[in-house]
Amino acid sequence: MWISSIKNFLLDLLFPCFCVSCGKEGEYICKDCLSTIEILEYQFCPVCEKRVIDGKTCKNCQQKTKLNGLFIAVAYKNQLVKKLINQFKYKPYLKELCPILCFLIITHFSLIGNNTMDILKQGILIPVPLHKKRQKERGFNQAEEIAKHLSVKLNLAFCNNVLIKIKSTSAQVGLSSEQRKKNIKGTFVCEKDDRIKGKKILLVDDVYTTGATMEECAEILKQAGVREVWGIAVARE
Repeated sequence: MWISSIKNFLLDLLFPCFCVSCGKEGEYICKDCLSTIEILEYQFCPVCEKRVIDGKTCKNCQQKTKLNGLFIAVAYKNQLVKKLINQFKYKPYLKELCPILCFLIITHFSLIGNNTMDILKQGILIPVPLHKKRQKERGFNQAEEIAKHLSVKLNLAFCNNVLIKIKSTSAQVGLSSEQRKKNIKGTFVCEKDDRIKGKKILLVDDVYTTGATMEECAEILKQAGVREVWGIAVARE
């Protein structure tokens, strides 16, 4: 234990961290900057984007989506949120930002209250997968890192390598909603697995834009026998 403490001390001494927003030394995001992020106290319907109280997809949209509900912690338009996510998933690949992003999600759960913990209870966290080529380039899957951290903090089951991305797709950035759907169609597979059959899945990603990726994943999961799919993302564009 003392060896680990010395190692951490030396790392902090040789490679000090600085707030990604204001540059203050000591933390990747200081408390003052963190307090400027507005964490949402409500949930949206994944289809019509109206606020919902019980967390579920609103009745008018239930036939239009495979998601049973959606949790979004913050708005992506917040420049600090955008910077945190970009520095986490793109170079310099600051994996140390993962606990901060998870803090936003967990705080969101706490703020919306209602029956949130009942919804999460007995759910299985599954990350939206990356294609193996992209994951090799980055070195990690950002959604997987978030899901693993949430698993520890919330004492929820985590299941990886069940949902797999079999096709490498072009970037979704800049594509319309319909183009995103076509781009992502047929890129995921999920073998029938007793670990998820009849279970509630908590599908995790970093950013929710049009929902095309989560919808495709949710459809594949339900075809494999999953009972419910709830989306969880740090931010919504």
